[in-house]
Amino acid sequence: MTVFPMQSHALEDAVNVASPPAAQDTAVVPAPLPEDAPATAPLLVGPAEVVQQLTGAESANATDRWNVHGTDLGHMISHKGALYMVFGDTYGPDGGAWRSSTMARIADPQGGFDFDQMITGPDGTAMELIRSAKIPGIEWTVIPTNGISLGERMVLHYMGVRMWTSDGRWIVSRSGLAYSDDDGQSWHRSPTAVWPNGSGFEQVAFVDQGDLIYTFGIPGGRFGPVSLRRVARDDLFDPAAYRYWDGRGWVADHRAAASVVPAPAGELSVAWSAPHGRWLMMYLDETKAAIVLRTAPDLVGPWSAAQTVARAVDYPGLYAPYIVPGDPLDTEVRFTMSRWKPLYNVFLMRAPLYLDTPVVAAAEDDATSHIQLHRPPYR
Repeated sequence: MTVFPMQSHALEDAVNVASPPAAQDTAVVPAPLPEDAPATAPLLVGPAEVVQQLTGAESANATDRWNVHGTDLGHMISHKGALYMVFGDTYGPDGGAWRSSTMARIADPQGGFDFDQMITGPDGTAMELIRSAKIPGIEWTVIPTNGISLGERMVLHYMGVRMWTSDGRWIVSRSGLAYSDDDGQSWHRSPTAVWPNGSGFEQVAFVDQGDLIYTFGIPGGRFGPVSLRRVARDDLFDPAAYRYWDGRGWVADHRAAASVVPAPAGELSVAWSAPHGRWLMMYLDETKAAIVLRTAPDLVGPWSAAQTVARAVDYPGLYAPYIVPGDPLDTEVRFTMSRWKPLYNVFLMRAPLYLDTPVVAAAEDDATSHIQLHRPPYR
């Protein structure tokens, strides 16, 4: 596989960093952008390309040394100056040594995404973070869907899969939170932060806004809409403290949650682009067989039309795009992407970002002007 050199994230023309706006408390209206934020020209994304394979025996990380020959997901948590990457169902050679979740530590994500360690057991192999019963029809597996750092404590949201059914569909028994107070070395399911199936937040994307933590959620599978909830940081483990966006305000009943992005949406991630003054959301659209990107000035929306970032025709079996935390998101977006086939592993991807704004350039031979458009910096 071709490995592409990393591209600088610096903008040619520096812009002041704008803080992300808090989600609206009342009606759905776009949050006004700060005066130093860029104009509201459409933010476009170009086609993605592979930077490198991150997992598997053939990857630069050679994760077979931890008995990780196949795995997926690869969402990330910034924690104590390092980046932790969390994986779902993980296997040794020939599909053996099944673990429902594993984790790697990346000391310098800007320097090449090298795994300096994985969370391991006594035998030196990557250990299972959240134990699962592995009994089909009861608890087939427990998948971590996203994570967040609370300072000293790491938190993972998980879904308990009762049964895999058909492509892009599965039955969830419950979802909940697990935590680690020793930098990922041991994990414990919270006895209080548990939601029964049907909450609409069986899979989530965390957004840390300081005193408030927002979670975008989708049901089990890849065909539901995206909803939004929030909770005070200190109440993260109390389901009764969560409030759900109903399209006009925040309410206690999860059944009233509005769709901020219509179905179908699969595994998703959300991040703030300070240079462009807007939020980015990436997810799998199963019906398009593509990973797509939307943008919005505010967490509640309005979210833009979906743009295709990567297609299954180019990357068979693609799913689970997770934006790299801490990246500036100026000229490109980096994200991890899983592929089910022809090999079950995680890849680092990148796609160019650019504003679709006209640039007036003076003609050399007369005083007339012509219009040029900003285009992707590569491809």
